[in-house]
This record gives sequence, C-alpha cells and structure tokens, in this order.
Amino acid sequence: MAELSREEQVAVAFVDLADTLVQDFDVIGFLYTLAEHCVHLLDVTAAGVLLAAPGGWLVDVAATDERTRRLEMHSIEVEEGPCWDCFRSKAQISDVSLTAPGARVRWPRFAPRAVEAGFASVATCPLRLHDQVIGALDLFLDRPGPLNAPHLRLGQALADTATIGVLQQRAVRERMTVNTQLQSALDSRVIVEQAKGYLAHRLNTGAEQAFTHLRRYARSHHMRLTELARQVMEGTAHPALFERRGR
Repeated sequence: MAELSREEQVAVAFVDLADTLVQDFDVIGFLYTLAEHCVHLLDVTAAGVLLAAPGGWLVDVAATDERTRRLEMHSIEVEEGPCWDCFRSKAQISDVSLTAPGARVRWPRFAPRAVEAGFASVATCPLRLHDQVIGALDLFLDRPGPLNAPHLRLGQALADTATIGVLQQRAVRERMTVNTQLQSALDSRVIVEQAKGYLAHRLNTGAEQAFTHLRRYARSHHMRLTELARQVMEGTAHPALFERRGR
C-alpha cells in the first residue's frame, strides 16, 4: 500500500478522533491515539495528555513514552509546569525553551526535571470547548526552538476535536444514567400501582385507602415502598399487611 500523503494522514487523524460513538469507547485509549497522532503529525518528540478531575486536579492519562509519563506525574506532584499554566489560564503555552533561565524561574521544579529527561522546549494546548477546559495536551521537543505556528494550530485543532469526543461521551453516559433512572422510576410506579390494586381487592377497600395502608406499613417496618409492593405481587409479603385495621 502506498504511503499516505500528509493531507491524508491529517484526515485519518481527525476521523480517528471523531469516531467516538461506539459502544466500547475507551477514553484512555482514545487519548493515547491523540498523543500518538500529535507525535506523528506535528514533528514533536513526545506528547502527554492530562485530564481535570473533580476538584480541579490534573491526572495524567496518556503519554507516548515512559519518560514523558514520569515527567507528567512529577508535574502533577509539584503542581507546576506548562500543563498547569495552560489549564488555569485556558490558553496555549507556546515557544518555551526549557533550558532558558526564565523557564527555571517560571517552573523551578518542573523545568530542570524536563531538561534532565532530554527535552529542550515545550508547547501546550488546552483541551477546550468554548470556555470549558477539561485538560491539557503537552507537546515536547528534544531540540531547541519553538513549535512552528502551523503545527501548533494543527495541535490545537486535534485537541479541540478530542475534547468534543470526550465531552460527547460524558453526555451520552449521563443521558444513559438519566434514562436508566427514569425507566426504573416508571417500573417502580407500575409495580406500586399493581400492588395498590391487589391490596384494595384483598382488603375490600378503595385504592387510596389501600395505598395509604401500604405506605404506612412500609414506613413502620423501614421498608422501601417499591420493595414492599414487589413482595405483595410475588406473594412474599408478611400476612400482617393484609390485615384490615380499624380507623
């Protein structure tokens, strides 16, 4: 098979990052794909992806090699570095020489560790959609000099596309949770109505009185109403429930 042109490679990358509507979607594998495409397309040495956890902490979720993973973990531990600045400012971090004195002033613990790992410069793109930032994409180079502007723009476009995929999957899971809860509520309502009707027949009383009796019994015996209703319909409820009480 002939080697793909750069335009075709870029197209493949965006198709990969847009293909998130699958049943077994794996967000970690998805973000590894993002990092690998960045190394392949942007002429960078390594890439790492961090996601925001509840409470505003960053978590390393993907890195293209072990030294990058260790560096990202160090950045999280010391709470400094390009990923933190990018996440907090919601803006790109670009054209940073890790060997320059300014980098050691800006990131006194991160910059020396990055140089020790073999990196000379870094750029970072926020994982963002409008004003929402869910993480950061670090792009490391082992040579001095900034990432060129077209590559930085492509990196941001890839990060933006990945963000849409992650947020879309979160929304799908939330909708599934809501739909599951709604279906559970509807199922519970049906079983309670059935038990209410059955109990009204057994007690020879009206539906409202039967429902009141059912609720009182559940409360006095510390039971969930739905569970008591299910016992009624399965024939496992305690015989005392079917004793008609005087007013």
